Amino acid sequence: MANMRQFAIVADIGGTNARFSRVALDTLALDLVAVYPCADFASLADALTHYQTQQQLSHIKDVAIAIACPVNGDNVQMTNFHWQFSIQAMQSQLQLNTLLVMNDFTAVAMCLPALAEDQKIQIGGEAAQSGKPMAVLGAGTGLGVAHLIPVADKYIPLPGEGGHVDWAPQNEQEWFIQRYLAAQFGHVSPERLLSGPGLEALYSALAAYQSLTTPALNAGEIGQQALSNTSDLAKAAVQQFYASLGSIAGDLALTLSTFGGVYIAGGIVPKLLPLLSASEFRARFEAKGRFAEFNRQIPIFIVTAEQPGLLGAAVYLKQTLAG
Repeated sequence: MANMRQFAIVADIGGTNARFSRVALDTLALDLVAVYPCADFASLADALTHYQTQQQLSHIKDVAIAIACPVNGDNVQMTNFHWQFSIQAMQSQLQLNTLLVMNDFTAVAMCLPALAEDQKIQIGGEAAQSGKPMAVLGAGTGLGVAHLIPVADKYIPLPGEGGHVDWAPQNEQEWFIQRYLAAQFGHVSPERLLSGPGLEALYSALAAYQSLTTPALNAGEIGQQALSNTSDLAKAAVQQFYASLGSIAGDLALTLSTFGGVYIAGGIVPKLLPLLSASEFRARFEAKGRFAEFNRQIPIFIVTAEQPGLLGAAVYLKQTLAG
């Protein structure tokens, strides 16, 4: 580690905004954070060059990028924006020593071991066991899912598309929601409920279930009405959101025996945190029949770190440079 470069640049690229930061690789401290609208730049290379110039960091030649799309080879094409590039060509063009590109949820998974105590809130369970697998799921625009496996002194991220498995209804209300959403979408996945659009779908489905006529609301409005206790329907939608989130989190815990913890990331849950304790979230996490006691031991953590994607990209780059 003694010969490791002192500073690097990390980026977290979403469909709307591009976040950049300098990172001190010894401490993983982030600074000089800048956020730009992606639409302001013709390419990712242009955005990175602008950041380096603006912050006088053109001398830094090690870069890690977390990006909101699959990364399965040299050619990267964003899912919800027009940027596409060759990793090799971009590295050559910008004369970088290292250009590490990863899926954005790979980065979120990699940040888990580096979270400070004040960047996570534990919800039930016992202490996390070191050296054991971890799971992370994040509800935002969609539902991201990944696992993280410790191996020796390194971590192997396992990104996947767990947000698109089958959603399993468990009571009469949920069977109604399943039929209601299946009529619109065919396949009903956890992402259909556990995302911004999912919260809106739950609100609409529960209005139909209760035979209410109510104007459609966006996810922010539903959350605000639930938090301010001004709408029983909005509160019911959030309670259903948390119940289903607990169930799928419990499924992930069982799948890889995640005694290192299950982590909840994404933008929605931290905003709705005051409503979590009164929900079935933890009870549904543990409601796994003969394996209820198994899951009862596993801790859940709400990730409250402001920039988990940047932190995770930094952890992965540090591990890569260390060989």
